[in-house]
Amino acid sequence: MIVAKEMTAPISSVAAEAGQSSEMNSAASITQTPPAGKENLQELTKQLRAMQRKNDPDRLQTFTMEDLYETVYPPRPPIIDGLLYPGTYIFAGAPKVGKSFLMEQLAYHVSTGLPLWEFPVRQGTVLYLALEDTESRLQARMYRMFGVDTTPNLCFATKAGTITAHLENQIRNFFREHPDTRLVIIDTLQIVRDDDGNISYALDYDVMLKLMQMLPDSNSVCLLLVHHTRKLEAGDKIDMIGGTHGLTGAVDGSFVLYKEKRTSNLAVLEVSGRDQQEQRLYLVRDSQRLSWELDHAETELWKEPPDPVLDAVAAVVSPEHPKWVGTPTELAQTICMELKPNALSTKLNVNAGRLLREHGVQYWNKRTHNGRQITLMVETQRDDV
Repeated sequence: MIVAKEMTAPISSVAAEAGQSSEMNSAASITQTPPAGKENLQELTKQLRAMQRKNDPDRLQTFTMEDLYETVYPPRPPIIDGLLYPGTYIFAGAPKVGKSFLMEQLAYHVSTGLPLWEFPVRQGTVLYLALEDTESRLQARMYRMFGVDTTPNLCFATKAGTITAHLENQIRNFFREHPDTRLVIIDTLQIVRDDDGNISYALDYDVMLKLMQMLPDSNSVCLLLVHHTRKLEAGDKIDMIGGTHGLTGAVDGSFVLYKEKRTSNLAVLEVSGRDQQEQRLYLVRDSQRLSWELDHAETELWKEPPDPVLDAVAAVVSPEHPKWVGTPTELAQTICMELKPNALSTKLNVNAGRLLREHGVQYWNKRTHNGRQITLMVETQRDDV
């Protein structure tokens, strides 16, 4: 699909960092009032022809490298920095290994915004479908883990529909009622599958696609599916996840929780995903609170080195001066760095997510009748651009 070059950086619809879809921006770009002149008529004709090609099923919807660099894509800020990102994930482990306790920790920390272990958390509403629990068991467990520190942003359900009956509407209605939702946990995947027990790559992949389609287009929500592992050992623990590679191949990442000895209070959490570094975390179970604590990580998280250009751009705005609007040329002059305007614009298009994540600065780049216009805004500002 061709993404319109006029697409701007996002203003959230479900969460603070989420943005409008490419399709919405594509439609909006053509309805803008064009300046008079032959060149604009030609540009409008070009856009209309592009739309016709887009609707032709016999044509591949290609885009060029220039298209990629000129487009600002919605950023995907993590739910838990370095650990959990928007998208669909599988969380697998053997029965009674402590998966649900860790799910409840994740749910509580995301709903409150409290850091989990050493990882910063972005707060939002959480929906936890605890389909193997009762309300009384959840009450006793949550009280033992977190005491009287409750939160209205953590919602539970012990019953839900299946993929082919009601679940999609139930989740979509929850999103409408709770637009700040960041995390949905389904515990367990098997309960909502409602299939006939047949196992195949195609069936597993189709299940994942149907679940992923339930997520909003905001790029801000994580769907976490609790699943089981096989009894057979594997060199790569991700290969222990039950089912075919249709499950793990379709999702954005996987977690596997396992113990060397079932009676031990020590466990290992293997993390693998498209948007994060692979990790191995060594956990210890708190016998009194039943929660998992981080003992140590096998490797430190890799961090991108500082970028002087992004630092300089971020310094253009501040809480006292939260908004800046100008051309790429004016921005290049403002930051006083030897960088051509086109190169600066491309760099910011590609790094809009990092600018938001590391500096809290939102970035827009759109075409106007006077040329390109860049807008920088401190993240807490919500006025129209």
